[in-house]
Amino acid sequence: MNTAINGNDLLALGYPEGSLIGIALKCNRKRTGFTKEQMLENYAKVLEHPELYLEDKLFSGLAQAIIDKSNEKPEDFIALNENPSAFAMYGEDHIEEGARKQMEVAMQLPVTVAGALMPDAHQGYGLPIGGVLATKNAVIPYGVGVDIGCRMALSVYDIPEFFYFENEAKFKRELVAHTKFGAGYGFHGQYKSDHEVLERKDFTNSKFIKELKDKAWSQLGTSGGGNHFVEFGIIEFEKDDAVLNIPKGKYVALLTHSGSRGFGATIAGHYTKLAKENCKLPEKAKNLAYLGLDTELGQEYWMAMNLAGDYASACHEVIHNKIAKALGATVLAKVENHHNFAWKEIHNGEEVIVHRKGATPAAEGVMGIIPGSMTAPGFLVRGKGETEALHSASHGAGRQMSRTQAIKNITRNEMKAILKDHGVTLIGAGLDEAPMAYKDINQVMASQEDLVDVVAKFTPKMVRMADDGSRED
Repeated sequence: MNTAINGNDLLALGYPEGSLIGIALKCNRKRTGFTKEQMLENYAKVLEHPELYLEDKLFSGLAQAIIDKSNEKPEDFIALNENPSAFAMYGEDHIEEGARKQMEVAMQLPVTVAGALMPDAHQGYGLPIGGVLATKNAVIPYGVGVDIGCRMALSVYDIPEFFYFENEAKFKRELVAHTKFGAGYGFHGQYKSDHEVLERKDFTNSKFIKELKDKAWSQLGTSGGGNHFVEFGIIEFEKDDAVLNIPKGKYVALLTHSGSRGFGATIAGHYTKLAKENCKLPEKAKNLAYLGLDTELGQEYWMAMNLAGDYASACHEVIHNKIAKALGATVLAKVENHHNFAWKEIHNGEEVIVHRKGATPAAEGVMGIIPGSMTAPGFLVRGKGETEALHSASHGAGRQMSRTQAIKNITRNEMKAILKDHGVTLIGAGLDEAPMAYKDINQVMASQEDLVDVVAKFTPKMVRMADDGSRED
C-alpha cells in the first residue's frame, strides 16, 4: 500500500505550485498516527481554513504560510520584465522544457542584459544547469550555483599509451592512495595538505568565513560526491599543438572534476538565504534573488565566491601534484577551467556580470575541457569567442535522466556491461552516475561547433567516484 504523499497530491487538492508545497511536505515527514487519506483530508482543511490551525502542533507553520501567501500583493515584489529579450539556444531539440522555462524567467529579471542556453542544459535551482546569464551590476548566488568554482583540471603526462596498459595495477594503487571522496569527507591530522590559499587574508574578513576555515583545510585535496571524479585516460592529439607545445600522439593523462566542497556549499546557502530576504522576487523567480555589487552584502558574497573558486582550484592542484609525484611523471601541459561562477566581462561595450552555471568559458583562444561520461570521451577545446553564446560552451554531456530516474531504470549488471565493453575500470560510483544517465556527448559537441574547436580527445580508462551515494556536487 502506497502511503507516500507527493507534490502532485497537493496540487490536486488546490495547493499552488511553489513554496507552500515544500512546507506542506515537511509536515508529512513529521506525521504520527495519520494515514495517507487522513493527511490529505487535513491538508484540504488547512488550505480552506488556515486560521483554525495556527495553534496546531503539526500544521501551524503551513497555516501561517498560507495566510502570509494570501496577503501578498504584487507591489510587495520586484517587478519582472514583461517583454524580455530572446536568448540563444544551442542544441535546442535536445534541451528539456523545464530548463527553457527557467531560462525564460531569468531573462525577465530587471538586471538581466543577455542570456544563452548550452546544449547540455537541464533543469536546476534558479538558473538551469547550462545557463549563461549576463546581468548589470548584480550577482545571483543561485546563478552561480551551490558548488562554487566547480572545475575541470587536466594534466598531460610524458607517459606513452602502452605504459598505462602494462601498469594498470600501479595506476589503480596511486589513484586510491591519493584521492578521497564523499560528502563531508576530509583529511585529519598529519594527512592534511597545505596550500597558500589557506593563508589568504580573505579567510579573516568575516566571522562567517573564518569559522569555515577548519572545514576547508580538512577537505583540501578531496573530491566530494555526486558527479565528481578523478580519472586516468588516454588523450590523443591528432596533430601537433603549437600553443601547448605537444606533438601529435597519444599520452596518459589525469582528469579531475570537483569544486569547493562544504566550504563553497555553506557560502552558497548562506548568501542565497540573505539574497532572498533582501531581494523579494515573485514566486517563480525567487531562486534568482540577486545582490547588487554596489551593496555591502553583494561585495561580501563576491569576495567569498572568489575565495571559494581559488580554494576549488587549490584542491585540484593538491591532487594533481600528489599523483604526478607518485607516478614520477613530467607534466607536459596542464589545462584548467571552471564553471558555477560569475565573472566581470565586457559585452557590447559595457561591463556585465556573466554567470556560467554549468557552462565553460569559451572566449577566443581560451582552453577548456568538456567531459562526456565514465565511458564516453571528453574533449580538450579552444574557445571561438562566440558573442551570442556570451563566450561560453557546455560543461559536459548533461544529464538526460535525473538521479532518481537513473536508479530506478538502470541495473547494476547493465552498468557493469557497458563498462566492460569500453574497457573502463570503475572504483566507486552509484547507478545515478551510470553512463546511460547522460546525453550523447558527440551530439552535444556537434551542437556547439560554432563555440569551440576540438584540440584533443580524452578517453577514460580508470575512474574513481564517491561510492556512498553522497550528493555534494
